[in-house]
Amino acid sequence: MIYYSDNDILIRTILESDARTICEEEIAQGWNQTEEKYHMRIADNASGKAISLVAEYKGNVAGYINVYPNSVWGAFANSGYCEIVDFGVLEKYRCHGIGSKLMDVAEKIAGQYADTVYLGVGLHSGYGSAQRMYCKRGYIPDGTGVWYGEEVAEPHKDYCNDDDLVLYFSKKVWNHNQK
Repeated sequence: MIYYSDNDILIRTILESDARTICEEEIAQGWNQTEEKYHMRIADNASGKAISLVAEYKGNVAGYINVYPNSVWGAFANSGYCEIVDFGVLEKYRCHGIGSKLMDVAEKIAGQYADTVYLGVGLHSGYGSAQRMYCKRGYIPDGTGVWYGEEVAEPHKDYCNDDDLVLYFSKKVWNHNQK
């Protein structure tokens, strides 16, 4: 299914062949990656647990994003809110509006399920551009503080500043089901 298309950017449902392409590109940019994560997103999309999207830029796979209606993880687990999970734009395709367009489409999809969408963002510098983008888009911290994995981080305890150390943000989106 195609969710958005213009002269340069196409946003569509993820395909099985995208897993290898994305994984190879992320490894080439120095990330420790496996195809398993993308196969899980493809399976979640096929089973209806998620809406998993890929962005193409001028015909090349350039980014991805996943929307989980009524997510079971994080600060708003099982609340009926949608969570945006595993969002990325390959480095060589950044600064072309791909990330903003992926977020636009994801938020529109989320609005079909709930009036609030949320996401967790890592705290290390690798997430700096994402942190700024979420704030510019109107996301605010949820108020539960820092999380490590699936639990709120305990005050005064040491944690590794890795991808599991996150702060959750939420945003109100227009719900198409409201009257």
